[in-house]
Amino acid sequence: MKLKLGIICGILSWSITTILIGIFNPIFNSHFSNINIIVPIITIIVTGFFGIIYIRNIESNEVIEGFLVGVLFTIIDIILDAIFFVLPKAGKLIIGKYSTHILSIALITILITTFLGYLAQMNIDLK
Repeated sequence: MKLKLGIICGILSWSITTILIGIFNPIFNSHFSNINIIVPIITIIVTGFFGIIYIRNIESNEVIEGFLVGVLFTIIDIILDAIFFVLPKAGKLIIGKYSTHILSIALITILITTFLGYLAQMNIDLK
């Protein structure tokens, strides 16, 4: 595992996700107050982007690397959420219960990065 690249991608992923949620969440909540779809959509797009950046440099065991980087991204998300939102009690970007937030983000992140690892190991010949 390329730990340094994984940590950099994880921190950038969390930072960009948090910034985009901060920008777009008020817009969507004012128009669709009962639906919270923006957090998963932004998480999927940003995690997919940084997952691809990480996975493209891996030559073997892509599925395992994808799973491990998903776990790493989740750990980074938990640590940075705790530092910036939970401990200072400024959790305005975290909607609902924190445990539900962590479980959903962990599930989305690990599934995306593992699937990217699976796709990276395939030999695809596009004509």
